Amino acid sequence: MSKSPYRQDREELKELLQQFENLKAGIAPSFMEEEAFERVIEYYDEKEEWSTALEAADYGINQYPYSSALILKKADLLISLRRYKEALFILDSAELLDASNTLLYILKTDAYLALDQQEKAARLLESAIELFEGEEKVDLLFELSDVYDDYEDFQKVFDCLRMVLELDPNNEEALYKICFWTDYTGRNEEGIKLHQKIIEEYPFNELAWFNLAAAYQGVRLYEKAIDAYQYAVAIDEKFDYAWRNMGDAYLRLRKYKESIEALSKVLELARPEDVIYEAIGHCYDKMHNYAQARLNYRKASHMRQDDSHLYYKIACTYMNEEVWDSAIKNLDTAMRIHRMQPEFNLAMGQCYMEMGKLEEAITYLGNVVRIKPKNVSGWTELLNCLIRGEFYEDALEYAGYAYQQTEGKPLFLFFKSRILYTMGKSKEATLQLQAAMEKSPKLLKKFIAMNPAILQNQQVVDLIAGFKKRKSI
Repeated sequence: MSKSPYRQDREELKELLQQFENLKAGIAPSFMEEEAFERVIEYYDEKEEWSTALEAADYGINQYPYSSALILKKADLLISLRRYKEALFILDSAELLDASNTLLYILKTDAYLALDQQEKAARLLESAIELFEGEEKVDLLFELSDVYDDYEDFQKVFDCLRMVLELDPNNEEALYKICFWTDYTGRNEEGIKLHQKIIEEYPFNELAWFNLAAAYQGVRLYEKAIDAYQYAVAIDEKFDYAWRNMGDAYLRLRKYKESIEALSKVLELARPEDVIYEAIGHCYDKMHNYAQARLNYRKASHMRQDDSHLYYKIACTYMNEEVWDSAIKNLDTAMRIHRMQPEFNLAMGQCYMEMGKLEEAITYLGNVVRIKPKNVSGWTELLNCLIRGEFYEDALEYAGYAYQQTEGKPLFLFFKSRILYTMGKSKEATLQLQAAMEKSPKLLKKFIAMNPAILQNQQVVDLIAGFKKRKSI
């Protein structure tokens, strides 16, 4: 029975390694083939025994001084050993022997980048690209794109990838990369034209359809993006990223049912992710299906247990259903993670206010205005709570604070007027109402909505009528 090719190859390599040891020891024969040196160098290189590999390269070059292949291997080893200037020196000699090997330019580029000489690397590759065609040119364009990325000339990264696709429209690596750079550089219009051209020639290229869709999405043409994603999944039904992005596009269009369908497909095809469950929960939330929203938010929270906002979102679904106890329970969980988050405190205050537990509500709403003194919602809820609890003196004082802290928001003048009318201080209330209407007539409706019974006050009715008459003149 003949030896297996693998075993035969291993024995040949073993023999070559022994020949190299004999060569170093001065034992005959002292001659090895050029290819044999290459295999010995590769063996030690793979084992990361670079010093021994370099020794083999030196012996080889001594026997074959005009071998550009051996010189390139030595340069590669010198780069691995961080001897960059030596590498560049011998690469210059390799270039004199054979300037048609792309590896020469790639190794020079690696050395220049290691020496923090990105501009030299770029100039070298820009010149070299003109010398090559086809696959070799594509390789150098990829190398150049990495150089531009390294010194943050991102527009040129996009240009390189576009040139690759003009040479090789089905190049998967370029198609994957350019999708990111189209979005990052904002060159979506160019991305659309480029991929439309590719699709005209290769209509079954699902990556080109995906990139076209992503570019449409980048300029907020969501309907066109969805159409392109649908072509991508028609070609490859298991293209989970296309389903994911399609779900996002439907979400942007507020087509929540369709978004759920697309995102559910992602869960079928790929490993479940918290962000997908959260997005599905958001869709159900917007559709007022709070039970399903909670279910998906909970699935997300199991995978991301330290995210307080997921518990807050669950609490909000209960608040929408007026199930205050359950809302408070989830808010409490959220606040164990981030106790002084203003929106959590605001929601907690609203829950306690709805339950008639005004002292607890005031405590949480007080936290909101302390943390974010310019937050209008926090002051509004705190004032409503104080009025509801008939703490009118405190409410009047806090309305003044609110007006100062929010840099003179007229809403709080209306609040002061409302409180003063409730306290029976009609003269002061009327003056505040007049000042508030002068500053913001549009808020008058909100003032009336605060307390519709105020229209039973003839003084208020006369003031409003007189103000409207004066403004219409």
